[in-house]
Amino acid sequence: MKIFGAWDTEVQIRDPSLKKYISLSPVYLPHSGGRHEHRRFGKSRISIVERLINNVMRPGKNKGKKILAYNIVKMAFQIISAKTGENPIQVLVRAIENGAPREETTRIMYGGIVYYVAVDISPQRRVDLALRHIIEGARAAAFNNPKPIEEALAEEIMAAASADPKSFAVKRKEEIERIALSSR
Repeated sequence: MKIFGAWDTEVQIRDPSLKKYISLSPVYLPHSGGRHEHRRFGKSRISIVERLINNVMRPGKNKGKKILAYNIVKMAFQIISAKTGENPIQVLVRAIENGAPREETTRIMYGGIVYYVAVDISPQRRVDLALRHIIEGARAAAFNNPKPIEEALAEEIMAAASADPKSFAVKRKEEIERIALSSR
């Protein structure tokens, strides 16, 4: 079974910590209907493509429009496939690996004094943040711009996959890790 009827899920995940949280289960239609919602770590069992589609439906212009989000991701995958000649799911997985921060800061309040401490990020949150930053970067690139969101999403995924510093996701990762480094 292939995703969107075109691409295999035979993909390699290089980061061993993310293997368990990037689901590459082959699905004909990436739409689970929220069956994972009330199970602990349930979202790690749904397809990574569906998680990308769900992130495209963030509040704003595309809120709640799953078919529109589905078509945006499908077109972006077609653009990625045409430009790189690779499996777009493999490119997406590489983008997630390169855009996922490893460390961030948390607030600790001790006797009325607040200070920030660097902490490691769980793999589940790393995937969530990477997907969120990829979508934010695509939305920012397409906002008030004649470039459609499909093209912006495809470019952001390709840039993050190649660890390009111009990618919004890679920039955010570097910024989060730099702040965490300074608060050690």
